[in-house]
Amino acid sequence: PVPSPQSPITKDKDKIMVQSTLYVNPKTGKDNATGSISDPLKTIARACDRAQNQDTIRLAAGNYDTANGEKFPLVIPEGVTVIGDEASKGKNILIIGSGEYDSLTFKIQNVTLLLENNAQLKGVTVTNPVAKGTGIWIESTAPTITNCTLINCRREGMFVTGNAKPIISECLFAQNASSGLFLVRNAKGEVRSNVCQNTGYGIAVSDQAAPLLSDNQLMNNKAGIYLSRRANPVLRRNLIANNSNGGLVITGESRPEFGNAQDPAGNILRDNNNLDLRNETTFTVISVGNQLNPAKVSGKIEFPAAIVQSRTVGPSLFNDTSGHWAEPFINQLVDRNFVSGFPDGSFRPEANLTRAEYAVLIANAFNLPRQVGADFGTFKDVPENFWAARGIQKAAEMGFIAGFPDGTFRPQSKLTRVQAIVSLVNGLGLSGSNPNLLLFYQDRAQIPSYATVAIATATEKRMVVNYPQPDILEPLRDITRGEIIALIYQALVATSQADAIASPYIVSPTIELPSFVDLQQHWAASFVTRLANMDLISGFADGTFKPDTPITRAQFAALVVKVFNPTPIRPATQFLDIPVDFWAKHAIQQAYQAGFFSGFPDRTFHPEQHLRRIHLIVSLAGGLAFPTTDENLLNIYEDRAEIPTYARSAVAAATQANIIVSHPQPNKLKPLHSATRADAAAFVYQAMVYRGRVSNLDSPYIVKIGE
Repeated sequence: PVPSPQSPITKDKDKIMVQSTLYVNPKTGKDNATGSISDPLKTIARACDRAQNQDTIRLAAGNYDTANGEKFPLVIPEGVTVIGDEASKGKNILIIGSGEYDSLTFKIQNVTLLLENNAQLKGVTVTNPVAKGTGIWIESTAPTITNCTLINCRREGMFVTGNAKPIISECLFAQNASSGLFLVRNAKGEVRSNVCQNTGYGIAVSDQAAPLLSDNQLMNNKAGIYLSRRANPVLRRNLIANNSNGGLVITGESRPEFGNAQDPAGNILRDNNNLDLRNETTFTVISVGNQLNPAKVSGKIEFPAAIVQSRTVGPSLFNDTSGHWAEPFINQLVDRNFVSGFPDGSFRPEANLTRAEYAVLIANAFNLPRQVGADFGTFKDVPENFWAARGIQKAAEMGFIAGFPDGTFRPQSKLTRVQAIVSLVNGLGLSGSNPNLLLFYQDRAQIPSYATVAIATATEKRMVVNYPQPDILEPLRDITRGEIIALIYQALVATSQADAIASPYIVSPTIELPSFVDLQQHWAASFVTRLANMDLISGFADGTFKPDTPITRAQFAALVVKVFNPTPIRPATQFLDIPVDFWAKHAIQQAYQAGFFSGFPDRTFHPEQHLRRIHLIVSLAGGLAFPTTDENLLNIYEDRAEIPTYARSAVAAATQANIIVSHPQPNKLKPLHSATRADAAAFVYQAMVYRGRVSNLDSPYIVKIGE
């Protein structure tokens, strides 16, 4: 059977199954609708009434408020997932309102959203505009909230109470009157990688609450973290900076877990007005592995000297590193016996690094299992008695480095900055990246296509250190000894093997998404935005993208060449209708040689001819050599009879590869419709997902076959 239009398609073993999804659109929907893509509901409230455990509710852009029929507080039922736009943290999906909730722990409260056990909320913006209003209330449940924005709430963005154990991650809390996030009573759970800024208290913890607060950024608030009564949170790797009335404030009988000998905390407290840490309790706070200036501390604080060893102050170890930007990183790795200087007492931090020197550094810094299938270091230009032979072999076995096709290692060759970053990310097996982070770099166009995912991952893990300008990456420049030391040290921090060092040159970007004036609420906005962030696609001078404009053969050839830079598989040819000075001449030739396009029998190319959707599919399937598969997959398309015979194999292969995106109904291929700029962006992005170059987007229009 063909899946219903409202249901994304998945594969379970050998049969096609349908997931239950309800769609909501406050502008075009009706609450007596079916809830499909083409017939959406109008309100979240109605969708929640109909949703059952494990169902998904997808929200279109727009305002979800009383004017559009919402009834507050909204209650997300147990096990139900509500998804907006995670890439923008819900920028255009606004839930605004308030209603009375009778709390078991705090009586009547003004609340926008309530989440029941195992509910999930992703990619929305929540605002409670009434006096003493709370955006999200969590009471004795264990929901997940990720990639949301809590903004302009008249009390706090989120309130967690009772025996709640939520997971709160990657959210932005801003401009909330009292606090971004408040945890009380016996609340626990995990609060990870959130940003709290321009609010009262970034995070407040009270009563007996004992959550894990990890990898959060708390900046420009009244206080970064405020603890009261008998709060006992665990603090790890948080950045607490530039808060107006203190960074970490500890009152009452609170006892934060701020690091121990087995688990250094790695928090960074700096540049806060008044004090970075104010302990108003009678207890002694033990600080282990935190970056904290003792001169900006008050109350009983103990820094165990036997555990915290740092050479960031005191005499320099080398005669050429005093005052050098990389000195703190260098001294830390010297302390660990990972690196040493030269007999003349120098370190030479500005000298370039060879591949052999890099391999030895890696071998000293990491002890990982031998990788199956790795090049194990039997290189014909590395004799057994070569000084770095053992280091090269170990680094190769761990998967950090490899040789060249001719069997050499080239130990004296220089290493570029991008090669070092890619090596560390791949060797450590790091994953999970947001390509939007590359927008931070002014010179991001210089990043090779093969390295974009690794650079984004390293940036997200705060591994990248750029001197003197953090937003200038210089990926193709030879790396220096000082730079590689900083990069390796940050890799140790990212893998919890070292304490964080406070440095203004560590890249910690905030994500700002570029936008086009005609993409708001467009189905392809996320695809286009991601490609634009990577400088792979652009708009027009008037700020538009023109997503629904048909794309020509020349334009698509230019796009696939820029994205994939394909290698030739056949000789060049000459098209009679491509002038010498035609803007896309070289792209057309490269796309032809790589198999993305063919010409016509009369030796023409027809560069201005509009493509159809079937042409996009055939082009990508041929150029990227998708493996063939069973053509019975085409049965998922209601309009499969419109697929030309010559293209059936290509469409099946592209479907299996999950590159097909079809709006508004995934089960209608529309093969003979004109291909738009939006279609091209979506198909190409999915092809990049297939190649492993970018992360998946959560779009209801992707035809998903298999996993």
